[in-house]
Amino acid sequence: MNTTTTPQDILILQRQAPYGSSIAREGLDFILTSAAYDQNLSVLFLTDGVFQLLTNQNSKAIGLKNHAGALEVLPLYDIENLYAVSEDLMERSINPSDILAGVNIINREQAKQLIEQHTKVIGF
Repeated sequence: MNTTTTPQDILILQRQAPYGSSIAREGLDFILTSAAYDQNLSVLFLTDGVFQLLTNQNSKAIGLKNHAGALEVLPLYDIENLYAVSEDLMERSINPSDILAGVNIINREQAKQLIEQHTKVIGF
């Protein structure tokens, strides 16, 4: 009996703002858990999910952990394929210089192609 599994190419869609609901945090927890199982992960931040990437977050006033701080550790888990949709950043007046370093900025057409390239796509 073969018990080894082949890693899958999984794309995680992060569409929720970091605070206001638990969905963004659940997505991050899923990403970290999947990384522990040696899956090939990419993460696409789109729509309000691009707010997760802001580096100047101060969540102490609402009693929550800083979401961006948790995202900064993703490279330690070999999750280096991070993407943000340029149009979503622009629509929310987010300057690319204000987001986490190492995030690839792509347009909507490239995001569509990225989704099509993955064997599994999971949205949060």
